[in-house]
Amino acid sequence: MGISSSTQKDDQPTITTTTKKQIFILSGQSNMAGRGGVKNKHWDGIVPRDCQPDPSIIHRLNANLIWETAQEPLHADIDTKKTCGVGPGMSFANAVKDYINGVIDLVPCAVGGTAIKEWGKGEKLYEDMVRRAKSAASNGGEIKAMLWYQGESDASSNSVAKSYKTNMETLIHNIRSDLGLPSLPIIQVAIASGDAKYMEIVREAQKSIDLPNVVCVDAKGLELKEDNLHLTTESQVQLGHMLADAYLAHFG
Repeated sequence: MGISSSTQKDDQPTITTTTKKQIFILSGQSNMAGRGGVKNKHWDGIVPRDCQPDPSIIHRLNANLIWETAQEPLHADIDTKKTCGVGPGMSFANAVKDYINGVIDLVPCAVGGTAIKEWGKGEKLYEDMVRRAKSAASNGGEIKAMLWYQGESDASSNSVAKSYKTNMETLIHNIRSDLGLPSLPIIQVAIASGDAKYMEIVREAQKSIDLPNVVCVDAKGLELKEDNLHLTTESQVQLGHMLADAYLAHFG
């Protein structure tokens, strides 16, 4: 981290940092954790050009709360019960890095197969996310946004799908309150897969949330893998660019 000094009227030097830490929380379930390139519980190891690491600029907070070079798969030590592959985080970071003053610090928190009630205040996933976000910001970083891609697990029944909007709005209020960031930008992804019978209810809930600094990008139309649930590697790259465009357009 570079430093520079400026001189005040009393001739006492003031030390200022020239490298800002811009923090982004990545959260939700499997399509945020990344399943691109995963087949038969094995990741093919192919990293697209848009997802290449940039050690000097893009970092990740690992499961032990230690900063390291961000690289695919970003969630390997977070979503540990499943095989992780390419997600949207790296292509997002590479797409925004030229427009951001400082370094990009990613905080992976997504866990596959999780319903939104598991992200309620007091639940392990939520409390882990808050703990990791606070740790990330503890040495001077600024939390710029939370990227959220979740909801496939809530398309399992009519009643669960219908409660999604209330649960998501509660999550937004909780995370903003617990991080002390009442205007924290939230970019959520409208799901593109799940039980077809109730998927549209969840999608409508996601698209209809009308809170300040909450925007939605739509994953519908992005190519899915053979399982009709997870985005392909190419789709994950595209989604990362969509998230970057939304961030830069609304909050950059």
